[in-house]
Amino acid sequence: MRDNVVLIGMMGCGKTTVGGLLAKKLGFAFVDTDRYLEQALGRAIPDIFAREGEAFFRDREAEAAKELARGKRQVIACGGGLPTRADAIAALKGSGTVLFLRRDPGEIYDKVSMAGRPLGQQGREAFLARYARREPAYLQWADRVVEVQPTPVETTQRILEVLRK
Repeated sequence: MRDNVVLIGMMGCGKTTVGGLLAKKLGFAFVDTDRYLEQALGRAIPDIFAREGEAFFRDREAEAAKELARGKRQVIACGGGLPTRADAIAALKGSGTVLFLRRDPGEIYDKVSMAGRPLGQQGREAFLARYARREPAYLQWADRVVEVQPTPVETTQRILEVLRK
């Protein structure tokens, strides 16, 4: 395993929950790129999207990714769209092992609250279409694909097994 573990995947797949558990198990720091940006900008993601738009957010996200890539011994949970921009994900890939947490997008939409997720507000079909557009980037940048398990603890255990190989 390289210095960092980078979790990518669609919003709602469990990156933040699993990332926190994984960081504890590894003795690493945990960073969620969305929370990192909210702290840096002093505003919530929905407000950033509403006021400045997605392009502004993605530019700040790319800057944050480059900053985080300089750290070591971190589990980094990336926002769902971060891997769609090569300038954002490339630095993180160079700093660690990238794992795609794959979960059925229909299950995500049906079981995870989309409140507070600006790109989850356009309905189920739009969500599924967004996943279909993003999945090739997730697969391109991932060192390994980890299927999300029934519980976060089980998913964390599966990741630890993958990292040991």
